Amino acid sequence: MIEGKGKFINRPTKSGKKTYDKYFIYVPTEIARDGLFPFKPGEELRIKIDANKKCLIITKG
Repeated sequence: MIEGKGKFINRPTKSGKKTYDKYFIYVPTEIARDGLFPFKPGEELRIKIDANKKCLIITKG
């Protein structure tokens, strides 16, 4: 299993007169390019919160 450090980022975006929060999860390049990484750019993902384990579960959408 490859491991790395990512970040949770907020990049506010203006649309007209309003500003909206836009959140991203940064995945390090060495993780995303690994043969075991299950996602491809542009794929739709399903994101769930596991409140007991305090973690996100990300699967193909």
